Amino acid sequence: MIASRNHIPNSSRPYRQCSRCVMDTSDPEIIFDADGRCNHCSDFLEKRSRHGYRGRESDQRWDRLVDEIKRSGRGKPYDCVIGVSGGADSSYLAYLANKRGLRALAVHLDNGWDSEKAVSNIKKVVAWLGLDYESFVLDWEEFKDLQLAFLRASVPEAETPTDVAIPAALHRFAAKYKVKYILNGGNLATEGMLPKSWHYDVKDLKYFNHIIRTYGSGRLKSFPTFGYRKEAYYKVVKGIRTVYPLDQVPFVKKDAVNRLSAEFDWKDPGGKHHESRYTKFIQSFYLFKKFGIDYRRVDYSMRICDSLMGRDEAKEQLAQTSYDPHEVEEDKKYIAKKLGITYLELEEIVSSQPRWYWQLPNDQVKLRLIYDTYRMVYRKEKLDRF
Repeated sequence: MIASRNHIPNSSRPYRQCSRCVMDTSDPEIIFDADGRCNHCSDFLEKRSRHGYRGRESDQRWDRLVDEIKRSGRGKPYDCVIGVSGGADSSYLAYLANKRGLRALAVHLDNGWDSEKAVSNIKKVVAWLGLDYESFVLDWEEFKDLQLAFLRASVPEAETPTDVAIPAALHRFAAKYKVKYILNGGNLATEGMLPKSWHYDVKDLKYFNHIIRTYGSGRLKSFPTFGYRKEAYYKVVKGIRTVYPLDQVPFVKKDAVNRLSAEFDWKDPGGKHHESRYTKFIQSFYLFKKFGIDYRRVDYSMRICDSLMGRDEAKEQLAQTSYDPHEVEEDKKYIAKKLGITYLELEEIVSSQPRWYWQLPNDQVKLRLIYDTYRMVYRKEKLDRF
């Protein structure tokens, strides 16, 4: 099935695509320079030059960090905490940490949407590496209410409830075991170019609370929130740091997948974050159909910047839809049933008028000031992203 190249629902802005990558005006906030190059690929290249793998320098920094993590874990059951999802990035990070002799606690957030492949991958990696494992299980009825609230709010942030709960769970376990380091599988190679309009700040509790009060029950009993105050508490009071080791090693996704498959009989879920059936539906169908957001643009644009993919090839791939029309029908039936709504209600949510974060109450200006101040005053290690 051929996809429209300028499928941007409810957009009055003339269609335009970056002259260097394939990001386009499906991001309403995209900016182009005089040469037609967008802010996303320009920012990515600048960030990669500062944070990406830089040969011997990065190797030495990773060596120093491993030594520091081991020292911080002396006398404790674990050196670090690693979140595992069954996807390639977190699985490879667990493998890498184990190879360096780090005593990691594997933590998984169970939000009720794990695919069979994800569950199998987690079991294989944990068992083969001999890791201790903890699962943080969300209350399904409460979490379902949160997911429905974000869907009914008609904003792109359908995954925010999960993205809030993950760091909350990781920090809880780190604090419980007095661990000072959380190893995060996020990395510039696969996640370095996500527009804010496509997925606004998960730490903005003003935005989060407005949505759950307006479009949900507004009641949270056990769900773990994670705003800037809690993050500051864990960082400043508990001394817990989150670091991103995959930026400090020669990480190539394809090679990582091949290694995991060979070592653990690990199975590729089939796409970025497709270890969750809900995430697969949201990223491959819902966001594209409702907002014109195609997450492949980010992936392909980063590959273009890394000279791993040609721009013409990327455009050809984008001309094909990111979802199977027959498969997505089954997904819609499954997701509607699991969320406790009818198929028709889900269809109405998909077709309703889109909203963006700036149209709802938020703390963007306040949070920018807080995090800019933190980075200027406190952050000394580039491995730590606040």
